[in-house]
Amino acid sequence: QVQLVESGGGLVQPGGSLRLSCAASGLIFNIARMRWYRQAPGNQREMVASIAGSFNTYYADSVKGRFTISRDNAKNAVYLQMNSLKPEDTAVYFCNVEYMGRDFWGQGTQVTVSS
Repeated sequence: QVQLVESGGGLVQPGGSLRLSCAASGLIFNIARMRWYRQAPGNQREMVASIAGSFNTYYADSVKGRFTISRDNAKNAVYLQMNSLKPEDTAVYFCNVEYMGRDFWGQGTQVTVSS
């Protein structure tokens, strides 16, 4: 069974940084396209970034130039480095993978950007 566990969320001031981590198990990690989504209250869940292989990345326009997705295949982990955070980045952030025809989600980690 695929399991995803996020960590690293918290409260940060505008302009600050956070690094989210997602530990994955139960899959062949190095071939999986990993994604980060977020969902703010009252909003639909939106994809923030994805990574396939080590360098094939995608970013939503709203986070380009501020967020960086990366992975460590030796640790079965994917990361989201978030810089220059804005109040509108406040959301629950989820790790996601589509694997063997199924979608798997972590439990989410709360990111709050506020002064």
